[in-house]
Amino acid sequence: MGIVFKEESYKITGACFEVYKEMGCGFLESVYQECLKMELQDQQIPFVEQSELKLFYKERLLKQTYRPDFICYDSIVVELKAVTDLTKEHQAQLFNYLRATNLRLGLLVNFGHYPKLEYERIVI
Repeated sequence: MGIVFKEESYKITGACFEVYKEMGCGFLESVYQECLKMELQDQQIPFVEQSELKLFYKERLLKQTYRPDFICYDSIVVELKAVTDLTKEHQAQLFNYLRATNLRLGLLVNFGHYPKLEYERIVI
């Protein structure tokens, strides 16, 4: 079995690298989110921004919801961070987004890491 959504994830990470090349590190996550939105549009990568995910407990709808930064190609959850280093908590957040969406692939992208963009692929 090959890499899950190889071409699609390559295009998304390429867009992230372009944003990092242009902006560097040091901005808030919201700045990178706005820039990545523009870059995804420029590269014609299909996405939905901050769509609301409904959560359930024992088949009952919760009032609390999740909002991942992007879902690209209707298949890949993209979660952005602007922190010194990614942590297990960030990985757990993306894992929960994947569980809530029933999607298999997530990209955890950190624009706050220096001297280069940090990213992880999480597959369930």
